Amino acid sequence: MPDTPTVAAHGPIARPAPLRQAVYDALTELIINGSLRPGQHLVEADLAERLGVSRQPVREALQRLHTTGWVDLRPAQGAFVHSPTPEECAQLLSVRAALETHSAHGAALHATAHDVARLWELQGAGLSALAAGDTRAIVEANAALHGHITQLSRNTVLAELIPQVDRRVRWYYMPIAKPRGTDAWSEHARIIEAIADRDAELAEELMRRHTRNTTDFYCRQIAAMAAQQH
Repeated sequence: MPDTPTVAAHGPIARPAPLRQAVYDALTELIINGSLRPGQHLVEADLAERLGVSRQPVREALQRLHTTGWVDLRPAQGAFVHSPTPEECAQLLSVRAALETHSAHGAALHATAHDVARLWELQGAGLSALAAGDTRAIVEANAALHGHITQLSRNTVLAELIPQVDRRVRWYYMPIAKPRGTDAWSEHARIIEAIADRDAELAEELMRRHTRNTTDFYCRQIAAMAAQQH
C-alpha cells in the first residue's frame, strides 16, 4: 500500500523519533481499520495504555487528528472519532474517481502481460478475502489492486496524488467492503480485462462506473445511518 505506514492494532508501538508521529500514525490506522469506530469517545489515558506511551503524545496526536479531520474535539466532552457525512463522502470519492479513471486509461496503454498477470493475482487475493468474509483483508486487497493500476499508468503525478486520499478511501470502504464486495470484484475483473486488451477508453469508462457505484453505495449507506440516528 503506497504511503501507508504499517502499525500494530494492539499493544505497545515502536518508538521511532519523533514519537508523536508514531502515535499519530497508529491512531490513524486504528480509525481506518475500524478498531476505533466513528463516533467513539477517545480517552487519552486508555489510548496511552493501549499504545504503551504517555498521555502527552496522545494528546498531541488527537489535536493533529482533529486538524486533519479524523477526530472531533467537543467542548467539555472530549475527543470522538469523526463520523463522515454524505457530503464529505461525495467530495472525496469524486476526486478519487477522477484520478482513478486516468490511472485505468494509462494502465491499459502501458501494462505488459506480466503486469496483467499481477492484477489477476491481486484480484484472486480479493476474492479469497471476500469468500472468507475478512473485511480488513478485502479492504487491503482492494487498495492493493487500485494502487497497482495506478503504478501501471506510469503517471508520476497520479502516483503522488492518489496516496493522499488513499487512507480516507480505505476508511470509507471498510463498512461497505462485504455488502458491495461481489459487485465490486466483478467490476474489477472487467477493468482488468479491458487493461489486458489494451482498450484504454473502455478501461477508463469501466473504472468511472466502478468508482461511481462505490460512491453511490457508500453515500446511500451513510444517509440511511444518519436517518436512523434521528
